[in-house]
Amino acid sequence: MKSLFFAMLCIGVTYAVGAQECQNILTGKVIDFHDKTPLMGATIIVLDENIATMSDANGRYTIAGLCEGSYELEVSHPECSTLFIPLQIDGDTTYDIKLEHHLEELQEVKVIGDALYDQTNSAQEASLALSTLEQYSGGSLGEALKEVGGVSSLNTGANIVKPIIHGLNGSRVLVLNDGVRMQDMEWGAEHAPNIDINAAGSITVVKGASALQYGGDAIGGTIIMEPRRIFMKDTLFGKTLVNGISNGRGGAVTSELSRIYENGWYVKGQGSYKRLGDQEAPDYMLSNTGIQEIGASLEAGKNLFEWGFNTRYSYYDAEIAILRASHIGNVDDLIRSINSGQPEIIGPFTYDLQNPRQKVAHHLGKFELYKRFEGMGKWTFQYDFQNNRRFEFDVRVGDDRDKPSIDLELTTHTLNTDFKWDANRDFQLHAGLMGRYQDNFANPDTGVRRLIPDYEKFDFGGFLISEYRLNGYWKLDAGIRYDFSRIDAKKFYQTSRWEERGYDVDFPQFIIDDLGTKLLTNPVFDFSNVSATAGIQFSKDNNRTFRFNYALAQRAPNPSEIFSDGLHHSAARIELGDLRIGSETSHKFSLSYERQLKNWGYTLEPHANFLTDFILLEPSGVELTIRGAFPVWSYRQTNARILGVDASAYVDWAERWQTDHRFSLVKGNDTESDQALINIPSASLRNRLTYSRPEWKNFELSLRSDYVFRQNEFPPNITVFSPEQQEDVLLEINTPPDAYHLLGLFTKMEFPLGQKTKMTTSLTVNNLLDTNYRDYLNRQRFFADDLGRNIIVQVKFNY
Repeated sequence: MKSLFFAMLCIGVTYAVGAQECQNILTGKVIDFHDKTPLMGATIIVLDENIATMSDANGRYTIAGLCEGSYELEVSHPECSTLFIPLQIDGDTTYDIKLEHHLEELQEVKVIGDALYDQTNSAQEASLALSTLEQYSGGSLGEALKEVGGVSSLNTGANIVKPIIHGLNGSRVLVLNDGVRMQDMEWGAEHAPNIDINAAGSITVVKGASALQYGGDAIGGTIIMEPRRIFMKDTLFGKTLVNGISNGRGGAVTSELSRIYENGWYVKGQGSYKRLGDQEAPDYMLSNTGIQEIGASLEAGKNLFEWGFNTRYSYYDAEIAILRASHIGNVDDLIRSINSGQPEIIGPFTYDLQNPRQKVAHHLGKFELYKRFEGMGKWTFQYDFQNNRRFEFDVRVGDDRDKPSIDLELTTHTLNTDFKWDANRDFQLHAGLMGRYQDNFANPDTGVRRLIPDYEKFDFGGFLISEYRLNGYWKLDAGIRYDFSRIDAKKFYQTSRWEERGYDVDFPQFIIDDLGTKLLTNPVFDFSNVSATAGIQFSKDNNRTFRFNYALAQRAPNPSEIFSDGLHHSAARIELGDLRIGSETSHKFSLSYERQLKNWGYTLEPHANFLTDFILLEPSGVELTIRGAFPVWSYRQTNARILGVDASAYVDWAERWQTDHRFSLVKGNDTESDQALINIPSASLRNRLTYSRPEWKNFELSLRSDYVFRQNEFPPNITVFSPEQQEDVLLEINTPPDAYHLLGLFTKMEFPLGQKTKMTTSLTVNNLLDTNYRDYLNRQRFFADDLGRNIIVQVKFNY
């Protein structure tokens, strides 16, 4: 009896203790981390307990019947990132949950493809998603960007491709690589961005100078490359792409692997390799046009909601052969090339990379730290380092045959810090500071006079940007930026050149040593520039959006525009800068109207750019050197006007059939001389017909038509003296080639290879009909036709 009583007592006590421990109540509020406003409709789940509730109109939630111990809460909201929160229950507990309610809004709402966001509210911009970038895995950044309306390219053959946005290129187009402004001697017409396109997860093009946080001198626009976003999820994933390329008889391979831990730590590695031999026009071999390209990057860090950091190192190396027939010895060679229908040098196919050629190597290192402050905003600090080494090899003889004619090393250190106040959903402020030091070393041991001198460059900038939501329909944004730049150079000038250009009168203070036939000078220039932007967006619903933007931008001249003085061997021309060149100023107005209906939609984007003291490089005559007579290209300043329009449309004709259409037109005019600007893109029209059938392994087939009109507005040609003919002849160096029409084909299918592995195969055919053509913006159009048919087979593995 005593034993029975004791057992019943133990059971009762255990029940009482259990009942007491499992009657704990968890209460609290779900609030916005930024402005502490309550969030209704958040779902709170106690994992492993099958207990769930939702927050009410005041953000409050209650969960009863919890035992004491450790739990994990899963908190989600339609407009927030899902959080997993470890929590200790010791009696009744109160815990407020903070979510980043407008995370999507901070990165500007629009999602395209692989998590891509608007960079501004009012500027004209367009984006390339990951799937498009993968299609161009074996190509270049410039080639991929031509998928965007209003973007074309300035080419030196097929391998050196510089983006042009609304008729402007070079230093007027800012390239941002994972938050780092690229410093890779972008001023050269034959200097392509030193970037591996395979390292990007998305690319956004802001047309114009509205992205002030990145720089105030982006008169043409800003190209923003971003890696794939890191999510707090315990996972390991990667991909490998293999490309076989027929024109050049080579290929490319890229692979990446990411390891992410639930606690926010992550590491990611990526590498690429590309190799092509001589490429071909439809009727002949383009001798010495191969390329070898290597890219690699390693990134690691910790990505939490309230704080985090990341470190990144990337390396890019490219050796690019330049069409042998484009290397001229004098102006008579250029005259013969322009008058001839094919290159003067045509050899058999080879993988050898011979002179003339370029070899570039770019190192980039970055450290970024961020911290979110409750009820305030986000602070970010970043340091980045870049080293860019460039060799340009001329066709030379004797002991100098393997010595570069240009040997430049550019080293850059940059510090950035900014803070974004976003506690108020309707009004946000973003402010930041930038400091940069840059050193350029021009190796004198080349055997030729240095085209670009040694210099040090100091930059300091600050910006303030605001965004204001008037109501559900209207948004305003405005910003201002100040930039200071100092260039401190050491340069030798021939005394005859110094006096010929009148520098002895205007800049006698720069001379530090008179050596008789040449002068050692120390030019120092300071530039202070102000940039500003203001815009408005109206969107009554998701189907109609109107944007207007005004951008004031000022750009200090780059070292090439000031100091160039001599024969640029890889360009086969003499380039002359001007010490009198100052900052140029742009006033750009842009409109955008977007309409999306049930089965069709369109976008219209007119723009007008009025430029004061616009800096341009154009042919101005001929100069005799010990190697012969070469065309002279001189920098000068003028006033200019650039007008244009981009238009695009799509139509879903049936469930499986869609067409896309795009038209771009740019007109550039030197308003002082009332003549056309040089190197303005021709009008272009692109149409694409796509058939898709998802149930057939996501089968897709598209046929593309590209029509490029003849550029009928161009500056006058020049008259030069021909040593061979002993008379003045007209050198048609500015005359554009004829219009041309190209067809292209693309098709792909996907095949699952298990639960987590997928293979995607695709076939791309460029210049399907093997058409002969020359493009106005290809600097080798004087010497040879453009590429013939190119077949690209790609296999992609996701795992």
